[in-house]
Amino acid sequence: MKLHIKNGRLVDPAGGIDAVQDLYIADGKIAGIGAAPQGFTAARTIDAAGLVVAPGFVDLSARLREPGYEYKATLESEMQAAVQGGVTTLVCPPDTDPVLDEPGLVEMLKHRARLLNQAHVHPLGALTVGLKGKALTEMAELTEAGCIGFAQAEEPIEDTTVLLRAMQYAKTFGYTVWLRPQDPHIGRGGVAHSGPLASRLGLSGVPVMSETIALHTIFELMRASGARVHLCRISSAAALDLIRAAKKEGLPVTCDVGVHHLHMTDADIGFFDPNARLTPPLRSQRDRDAIRAAVLDGTVDAVCSDHTPVDDDEKLLPFGEASPGATGLELLLALMLKWAAEQTNDAKALATALAKITSDAARTAGLAAGTLAQGASADVVLFDPDVRWTVNAAALASQGKHTPFLGYELAGQVKTTIVAGHVAFER
Repeated sequence: MKLHIKNGRLVDPAGGIDAVQDLYIADGKIAGIGAAPQGFTAARTIDAAGLVVAPGFVDLSARLREPGYEYKATLESEMQAAVQGGVTTLVCPPDTDPVLDEPGLVEMLKHRARLLNQAHVHPLGALTVGLKGKALTEMAELTEAGCIGFAQAEEPIEDTTVLLRAMQYAKTFGYTVWLRPQDPHIGRGGVAHSGPLASRLGLSGVPVMSETIALHTIFELMRASGARVHLCRISSAAALDLIRAAKKEGLPVTCDVGVHHLHMTDADIGFFDPNARLTPPLRSQRDRDAIRAAVLDGTVDAVCSDHTPVDDDEKLLPFGEASPGATGLELLLALMLKWAAEQTNDAKALATALAKITSDAARTAGLAAGTLAQGASADVVLFDPDVRWTVNAAALASQGKHTPFLGYELAGQVKTTIVAGHVAFER
């Protein structure tokens, strides 16, 4: 279908565009910006007056819960949540059941996603068989099946030799290793940030050093192997300082943060609110402020939703017993706009916020996405940055209804999501 999107404020961080311009789509691709291609006749025209027209969002961590955890969420529900939130490309971790450690499982997931014809799904393969940290997976076969990188999800590798070998193998074939830095022992089983609040509440803690010790190990192994590593969901100021130094040194490292950690602190646990039980845990105000600054200065390469739908039976429990995780696909835009609005001294804050969930995220994952350049896949989102709405569980498309932002009033609402040239969602 040929689409003409007119009168919208076109914001494309990859192309440095922020202006009222028309957009033309044909054959699933961006056919033109500003002026219509020769002989172009639109089958449909969308008036985007008052709306921002941006590349579809790229989310680097979204658990779709299939296969194995369909009682928590289904591919249908979470793909609907994705397009409702403007997310057109998402990366899913390998911690399904069974684990994504065999090509057939990856192919099945991608096939199911294609049939739904909504967002583009890019799985991460398991770095080790069963995520057990013992034997390496067949990375070449998993890559052929569609994996874009290899991860351990929430399971750290205790044997450093195994991690070194994995990184050496990944370097040989040009694969990226995705790791969430956490020491296998320190803070294991903890449920909240180690600090005064956790002590007062009697909650077991996860100290910042669990993250920084793991980072020191990862960086040493990177120096030895030359592997490219993407660090997932950094949560502390100390970790960001180490990453900043590693980048300055020239190590091939990138990192992301979860959007919840851009706004909340351990104080938001309140009186044991299980919706605020996340992994990694919400940390101190100093850590939160450091994350916000690191997004602005470029130390943080991307912001992800860390979408982890959890059902009532596993969430409506005492804080320490509740499963960690929160829904985030439908909140990603509004929470990024909230961050941008709070950067009062930066006129380019909106472009920076969108870059972290479009072009920067795509580049970090090695994906051809997150841009409105001519010839690119026509993944486009139209949103009203000024519409205010209240986060309501019943209104969420995701099967996971739990988020620490329930009841919050946020600004920014997706009106239309276009994936590969077809309208996947309209409000």
